[in-house]
Amino acid sequence: MSDLRPNNKTSPLRPLPNLIFASRWLQLPLYLGLIVAQAVYVVHFIVELEHLVMAAFGSETALEALVTSIGYKTTAPITTLNETVIMLVVLALIDVVMISNLLIMVIIGGYETFVSRMNLEGHRDQPEWLSHVNASVLKVKLAMSIIGISSIHLLKTFINADNYTDRVLIAQTSIHIAFLLSAMAIAYTDKLMASQYEAH
Repeated sequence: MSDLRPNNKTSPLRPLPNLIFASRWLQLPLYLGLIVAQAVYVVHFIVELEHLVMAAFGSETALEALVTSIGYKTTAPITTLNETVIMLVVLALIDVVMISNLLIMVIIGGYETFVSRMNLEGHRDQPEWLSHVNASVLKVKLAMSIIGISSIHLLKTFINADNYTDRVLIAQTSIHIAFLLSAMAIAYTDKLMASQYEAH
């Protein structure tokens, strides 16, 4: 009686296909570079948070550093931490967090999708979204993250609108709408492709 069990062994690749397939590891330095960029964002976040706390306790040097970093300008001199400055700084910190989340999504999801499996199945800290990630899902999630980041930037601009021209305000609003439309188009295209795949 013949053995009908499936053969899970894969035949070795020929030299050229093996070389082409191994070229995916060229992306590894790119992901390692994004980890370095993530570390830079962490340092920036800590510095801005430290300036905010010190300014809340009356440090004029920290307050000046905050006002310079957020690009806030006013005709009256800023001697104390006011609500507008706090709001702009907090939005800047949220912006850093959202960009950091985007970096994590690109690093982990991109490595898992395009380089090699990380074998995180069953790990207690496995991200929920990683269990069903693929190129299409990653693309939609990245688009949504970019919209969130654009929303924070747009809100910061409107709060500090006196320091921007009408042309800049209109341009940023138009860019944000373009991001929204692009994300909707990506999601709709992904839905159509998924429906066709299920039909087949």
